Amino acid sequence: MAIVLPELDVEKVRRWCRDRVPAKFADQVRLEVTTRGKSVSIHECRPIWRGAPGEWTKTAIAQIRYQGDGMWNLYFGDRYGKWTEYFDLDTNQPIGVILDEIGLDPTAVFWG
Repeated sequence: MAIVLPELDVEKVRRWCRDRVPAKFADQVRLEVTTRGKSVSIHECRPIWRGAPGEWTKTAIAQIRYQGDGMWNLYFGDRYGKWTEYFDLDTNQPIGVILDEIGLDPTAVFWG
């Protein structure tokens, strides 16, 4: 049986991302949330500096992988664009703990 993402947790991630960027900056930065399989990915998107209007860059910030029973594991986007396991937080955490860790970013791997 395939694991199904809990919609309430996915909506918490979407809401968390919306709340991080004030509406007045929507033309300068946005956080994009995508789902695939048992993963929820967060990317920071910004307009290309000298690109055509409407072109945006996309930077991998975090990926949260569902383990079942309401528990998640956290990964960060490394400089090569790959997802790397985040070892500074115990595995199998509820979504609120994961989002708090991304927001606090004590190791500066998510927001630099």
